[in-house]
Amino acid sequence: MLNEEICNLRDKLNKSIEEGEDYESILKLSVELDKLIEKFYIKEESSIK
Repeated sequence: MLNEEICNLRDKLNKSIEEGEDYESILKLSVELDKLIEKFYIKEESSIK
């Protein structure tokens, strides 16, 4: 589920960049994506332990 959210947001970010959206919109999406990736790694790390 988290994987799917990351993929969807990544696609949205890439589309925003390709379409030349404003810097603030791209930055917001990028920060959201970073947060999801962080959650993913935390979840993966905790499942290994």
